[in-house]
Amino acid sequence: MKKFSLVAALAVALAGSACSKAPECTTETLAKKAQEMTTALQEVVAKDPAKAMGLVGKVQQITQKYQDAKTSLDACRAYDELIAAIKG
Repeated sequence: MKKFSLVAALAVALAGSACSKAPECTTETLAKKAQEMTTALQEVVAKDPAKAMGLVGKVQQITQKYQDAKTSLDACRAYDELIAAIKG
């Protein structure tokens, strides 16, 4: 469960760092993507805890890649990558 909290915290920090609004990615879009990521992560934790632990490294890589994100579009891209990594 600690791993889940770490992943969620990293994702929230990432989304918070992207402060500019882009028409392609609204605050509502970010909220939906955050919920989708959280749901996908909860499903992985419930079905395969070992896989969830293995995701921490991938999530850290994606978070680091987008840590200097300046736009909401960057945050949406980061969420998309996170969701793909979790579901993949």
